[in-house]
Amino acid sequence: MENTDERFMREALLQAREALDGGEIPIGAVVTCNGRIIGKGHNMTERLHDATAHAEMIAITSAMEAMGGKYLDQCTLYVTVEPCPMCAGALNWAQTGRIVYGAPDPRRGYSMFSPSLLHPRTKVSAGVLCEECSSLMKDFFSSKRNIQSSSDASPRG
Repeated sequence: MENTDERFMREALLQAREALDGGEIPIGAVVTCNGRIIGKGHNMTERLHDATAHAEMIAITSAMEAMGGKYLDQCTLYVTVEPCPMCAGALNWAQTGRIVYGAPDPRRGYSMFSPSLLHPRTKVSAGVLCEECSSLMKDFFSSKRNIQSSSDASPRG
């Protein structure tokens, strides 16, 4: 029997695959409240030409609209990769109750900062469906490197 965190992380993975289909870095997020999804998003930085159009930012904006307010203290954000410092700051301002992420991001994740960028009452669960979340990212960047090395090896006119 699949637990709630895994179920909603699978929804975030669906969002990540939507990002991948759109040529974006495959990160997806959903926000839940009382067991239902109230916001969702995936990376749209390329599509919108906006460096701030991260999955988390889109999902929390959508959730705030659904909640009719700026606080998500009764909500949980599920995201496939550890949030970056920008997103952690937004999650702090939203006073997000809980964050669940799949894959860690040791190079760009918020956890490299101490003290934490998150709100002091925010609970964090890491590593939910980590392998699946990590594989999506690794495959994406591996294919990017392969495309780049192929174009570097092609003759120039």
